Amino acid sequence: MAEDFALFLVVGLIAQFVDGALGMAYGITASSFLLAAGVSPAHASASVHISKFFTTAASGAAHASYNNVDWGLFWRLALSGAVGGALGAYVLTSFDANIIKPFIIAYLAVMGVVILWRTLRKPIGVKFTSRTIAPLGFTGGFLDAIGGGGWGPIVTTSLIGRGGEPRIVIGSVNASEFFVTVAIGTALIATIVTGHWKDSGLIINQAAAIAGLIVGGLISAPIAGRYVSVIPRKALGVAVGLLVLTLATYQAAAMLKLL
Repeated sequence: MAEDFALFLVVGLIAQFVDGALGMAYGITASSFLLAAGVSPAHASASVHISKFFTTAASGAAHASYNNVDWGLFWRLALSGAVGGALGAYVLTSFDANIIKPFIIAYLAVMGVVILWRTLRKPIGVKFTSRTIAPLGFTGGFLDAIGGGGWGPIVTTSLIGRGGEPRIVIGSVNASEFFVTVAIGTALIATIVTGHWKDSGLIINQAAAIAGLIVGGLISAPIAGRYVSVIPRKALGVAVGLLVLTLATYQAAAMLKLL
């Protein structure tokens, strides 16, 4: 238990710093490590989102204090993302872990490629409209629940890729993620209460990992909010993309050995 706590404290510290600086990759990074450790997709998503109750609140507050948040964008993303996230959580707990895990691994690999592509790609300079922000938030929330992460890679990279100011986009997306996380967490709790999620009791086995993710994330969230505009985003984004791809490859190889 102590070893799990220490390991995921480091994972949470790094993942939250990257998330605060890039506006993405906390959930993707943490979920990849959990899946690589043998945790089921639904339990990985639940563990990550429980920890994000605390880390997204800290990260959002830090960005707000540094005036990195556009409140109009914040509310549109928060509301649509919450709806998509709640639906995604219900869908995730509707399938057997052994059936859905290959798809989650493939999704994480795709997200690794997306992070690399969006990091290296130049913005195309086309602004999002209010009509397109809601569908984007819904999609990001849904995929975030399904894969244990993905809000940032979908929403942040899309908005920046369309010409949004990085500091404002990252701050707004990180702050709105708190409401998406609460919606996903509430939906997961509802599946436990109603008996829809059959193996939900095993989530207690991830207590040490969850605690480590929370503590590590709380340590680095205020730091990342301060340095969002000075960190070399391209190098950091490439490193995260390669890490996610490596972990997805490891998980796929581990599954093939079991066949």
